[in-house]
Amino acid sequence: MKVPDVDLSKCNLCEICVEVCPVVFKLNKAGYIEVAELSMYPLTEVDEAIKNCPEDCIFWVDD
Repeated sequence: MKVPDVDLSKCNLCEICVEVCPVVFKLNKAGYIEVAELSMYPLTEVDEAIKNCPEDCIFWVDD
Protein backbone atom coordinates (compact mmCIF):
# COMPACT_ATOMS: atom_id res chain seq x y z
CA MET A 1 0.00 0.00 0.00
CA LYS A 2 1.16 3.53 -0.76
CA VAL A 3 1.34 5.84 2.26
CA PRO A 4 1.84 9.62 2.17
CA ASP A 5 4.87 11.00 3.99
CA VAL A 6 6.08 14.51 4.79
CA ASP A 7 9.73 15.55 4.90
CA LEU A 8 9.46 17.78 7.97
CA SER A 9 12.91 19.27 7.39
CA LYS A 10 11.56 20.93 4.22
CA CYS A 11 8.03 21.72 5.45
CA ASN A 12 7.30 25.44 6.00
CA LEU A 13 4.01 24.72 7.84
CA CYS A 14 1.88 26.50 5.25
CA GLU A 15 -0.89 23.95 5.96
CA ILE A 16 -2.01 23.71 2.34
CA CYS A 17 -2.03 19.93 2.74
CA VAL A 18 -4.37 20.29 5.72
CA GLU A 19 -6.71 22.50 3.70
CA VAL A 20 -6.70 20.17 0.69
CA CYS A 21 -6.85 16.84 2.56
CA PRO A 22 -7.76 17.25 6.26
CA VAL A 23 -8.66 13.56 6.64
CA VAL A 24 -4.95 12.70 6.09
CA PHE A 25 -2.93 15.74 7.19
CA LYS A 26 -3.17 17.72 10.40
CA LEU A 27 -1.07 20.05 12.51
CA ASN A 28 -0.18 18.17 15.70
CA LYS A 29 0.25 19.59 19.22
CA ALA A 30 4.01 19.88 18.71
CA GLY A 31 3.39 22.18 15.73
CA TYR A 32 4.34 19.76 12.93
CA ILE A 33 2.34 18.27 10.09
CA GLU A 34 1.24 14.73 10.91
CA VAL A 35 -0.10 12.00 8.61
CA ALA A 36 -3.10 10.07 9.94
CA GLU A 37 -2.84 6.30 10.13
CA LEU A 38 -5.55 5.04 7.79
CA SER A 39 -6.26 1.67 6.20
CA MET A 40 -6.66 3.41 2.81
CA TYR A 41 -5.61 6.87 1.68
CA PRO A 42 -7.66 9.00 -0.73
CA LEU A 43 -5.32 9.02 -3.73
CA THR A 44 -6.85 12.01 -5.51
CA GLU A 45 -6.82 14.24 -2.44
CA VAL A 46 -3.28 13.27 -1.40
CA ASP A 47 -2.06 13.80 -4.97
CA GLU A 48 -3.66 17.25 -4.87
CA ALA A 49 -1.81 18.03 -1.63
CA ILE A 50 1.45 16.82 -3.22
CA LYS A 51 0.83 18.99 -6.29
CA ASN A 52 0.08 22.10 -4.24
CA CYS A 53 2.87 21.78 -1.67
CA PRO A 54 5.18 24.79 -2.22
CA GLU A 55 8.17 22.97 -0.70
CA ASP A 56 7.65 19.63 -2.53
CA CYS A 57 7.99 17.83 0.78
CA ILE A 58 5.01 15.43 0.49
CA PHE A 59 5.49 12.15 -1.32
CA TRP A 60 4.25 8.56 -1.48
CA VAL A 61 6.18 5.69 0.11
CA ASP A 62 5.47 1.97 -0.13
CA ASP A 63 4.37 0.54 3.18
